[in-house]
Amino acid sequence: MTEQAHWYEPVAAFLGRAYLRNAFTLGTVQEVDWLLPRLRLDPTSSPAPRLLDAGCGPGRHTLEFARRGVSVTGIDIAPAFIEIARADAAAAGLDVDLRVGDLRSLETDGSYDAVVCLCEGGFGLAGGGVDADLGILTRLTAALRPGGHLALSAFSAFFAVLRLEEGDHGFDPASGLFHEVAELRNEAGETQRVEMHTRCYTPQELELMARIAGLEAEGIYGVDPGSFTDAGPTTRAAEFLLLARRARDHQDGR
Repeated sequence: MTEQAHWYEPVAAFLGRAYLRNAFTLGTVQEVDWLLPRLRLDPTSSPAPRLLDAGCGPGRHTLEFARRGVSVTGIDIAPAFIEIARADAAAAGLDVDLRVGDLRSLETDGSYDAVVCLCEGGFGLAGGGVDADLGILTRLTAALRPGGHLALSAFSAFFAVLRLEEGDHGFDPASGLFHEVAELRNEAGETQRVEMHTRCYTPQELELMARIAGLEAEGIYGVDPGSFTDAGPTTRAAEFLLLARRARDHQDGR
């Protein structure tokens, strides 16, 4: 399920567990608290609801949903991150399906009750223009059962412009790409400078892409890591979070 190598794979291999020291990873519990009811997931139901964590990284959301009683599949392109997630799931006694895979060629049976793609977990990082992201969103939609729900976050174009600095940062208004040269530090204290390109979006763009992919947008929120709220989009929120539902087939009759 893997296409050409992705620029993020060596980044993940270098960072390892140091990724989980980033401040933006510390709000996982609050994020899952907010998402569970909005994704219409009831962990007390039998069988347990099925969720796909697309671009799961080292599994912070995957494992937290599993702790709540959700049946979770986590997929990420970086083998180093999947190894961490598997080790942490085993240590916690959690039964989680964790796979190395590329969202650009994702294939599923279309039976998930919910899909999450958070913290630019593949969407926005694919390269190849907006068509690549639309392709990923279409595949995530296909992973849902009719009526299933999706939560997807994307970096805000407004926020990217507001945080422009001299030097290693830049935003291309034509492509929507935010360019950053970041200095990363791994567990051993070694540093590495890495070029990163993230595609940024506006709320209207996300809503239009959702419609094209076969989703019905239920809300778009302005969020920051660890602070998912019902607040609408603002120019100062780091991300926009799309909540949407897969449209039911007309012949479904419901």
